[in-house]
Amino acid sequence: MLSGGHKGPKRGSLSLPGTEAGIAAMAACYKGFDPAAYLQYNYTAPRADFERQDSIVPWKLGCLHRAFTEGDVSGEVLVDIGSGPTLYQVLSGCEVFSKVLLTDFLEVNRQELKRWLQGQGGDSIDWTPYLQHVCKLEGRRYDQISARLRLVVSDVLPIDVHRPQPLARDALPSAGADCLVSSFCLESVSPDFPAFKRALIHIQGLLRPGGHLLLIGALGESYYLGGPGIKIPVVPLDEAQVCASLKESGFTLIRLEVYVLPADMRVGVDDVSGVFFVKARKD
Repeated sequence: MLSGGHKGPKRGSLSLPGTEAGIAAMAACYKGFDPAAYLQYNYTAPRADFERQDSIVPWKLGCLHRAFTEGDVSGEVLVDIGSGPTLYQVLSGCEVFSKVLLTDFLEVNRQELKRWLQGQGGDSIDWTPYLQHVCKLEGRRYDQISARLRLVVSDVLPIDVHRPQPLARDALPSAGADCLVSSFCLESVSPDFPAFKRALIHIQGLLRPGGHLLLIGALGESYYLGGPGIKIPVVPLDEAQVCASLKESGFTLIRLEVYVLPADMRVGVDDVSGVFFVKARKD
């Protein structure tokens, strides 16, 4: 998504001198993005099997839980960069921060999120197992976390990670956000590795000095399906590229964790070989 979230998707989006054509081509890929299909592909079993410790979704939730509860990630404002149609990435963070902003380039994804937040029904996926799993990790009740999330999410905003100012200027305090989360966004909305690095620099500008970035992304992935017949290219990344990009963008790496997909998690909706989780701090 052009700034949004995948395996989330995330879609971020368009326009930089010298790369307009590539970024416009990426935006065109997302015109047929289907949130319901995407969620079915990536957020149901086997990838979201809460009875298996080696299932990818519980692994991601565990990484986020640890990062948000270690005591060093704190403040008032948490921004999820390229939320896609997913909520899992802020379930642990909503207890730490008093204001959470969800963002995505695609209107269809923003509407998907708003339906759940406003309790309208018609959701493309039941988030109950996700909420229940995080409640077990954190010793909370399901009704507490769902009510808290709806309380602290103050808006669902458009974003374009390919612009030097990805969000509207009045969206954040002048000092910037205290923490950013981004899950499967930058590599899945960029036409090439240089564009990925520029997007990382752009979102760094939204963060206050000393603030934290929690970044989840794909390793070795060249495409994923955004719907039936919708094949979206992805920038294939390795661990060295992720670490170098963070350093070049003004981050200090605190922790890198890697998940290698078991054979039965490779279900034909992408060619991802692994997933990385990064906890980093803005210098």
